[in-house]
Amino acid sequence: MPSESLSYVVGCAPRTVAGLLRDTAVAAPALARAGHRFAADVRLLAPGDQVTLGVRGVPWLPVRLPAVTVVDEVSPTRIATSLVRGPLRALTHVTTLADATAGTRVTDTLTWRAPLGLLADPLVIRPLLRGVLVARAAGLTSRVAAIAGARVVVATALIDGGRLLAAQRTRPPALAGRWELPGGSVEVGESEADAVVRECREELGADVEPCGRLGTDLPIDAGLLRVHLARLRPGSPPPEPLEHAALRWVGASELASLPWVAADRAVLADLAAALT
Repeated sequence: MPSESLSYVVGCAPRTVAGLLRDTAVAAPALARAGHRFAADVRLLAPGDQVTLGVRGVPWLPVRLPAVTVVDEVSPTRIATSLVRGPLRALTHVTTLADATAGTRVTDTLTWRAPLGLLADPLVIRPLLRGVLVARAAGLTSRVAAIAGARVVVATALIDGGRLLAAQRTRPPALAGRWELPGGSVEVGESEADAVVRECREELGADVEPCGRLGTDLPIDAGLLRVHLARLRPGSPPPEPLEHAALRWVGASELASLPWVAADRAVLADLAAALT
């Protein structure tokens, strides 16, 4: 099968790069500048989400080829999508992320089956797909520079007995009634782990012990959201809804039934894996 690859280095950590790559607010304008269309129903892509593409043809074929892809996998080291409808057969797009001296090495690889035979590949398909990868790389590089020094917000995936604690928001009005992972902004001079402990004490009245990161960074309006796993410390009071309308312990099979805020919805697959 034909393939096309592009490899480059951007100046931030793989978890942050992965978060930016799943952010449609980064991809859409970058591809639009190159004449392509990119649209999805959500901002932060998660496994199972679909993306509608309109890929501009080569200069002497100035039409947009419609396509729909589905997100198959999202992790801090790999993002994969595959075509479900469009002109190319068996098109897959795999992005791998690896630590590099100056940040993260991003390797984009597209593979496909040529619908018009091998002759069409070097003349039409390969230049078209190469242009998409270049446009995406330019958008990512620009966004990485723009988020340098962004505020970090922590969210806590508090797990106890195979269940996750979900908290129901009271504000702002647009989000009231939706469910979230408790958390808040990291203060100046504070570590992320310390912020998790402080926020859970303030919002839940509980003493927790952070025990590692979960998933990718998540670009949000307030900065970069980072999800941390945590457990209750021995002797901790039970969590109470001090700043929320309600709390609820949910198992893996119940996660999808709650109306989550957009950022936390993006990590439901990671949360389900952590619970099971």
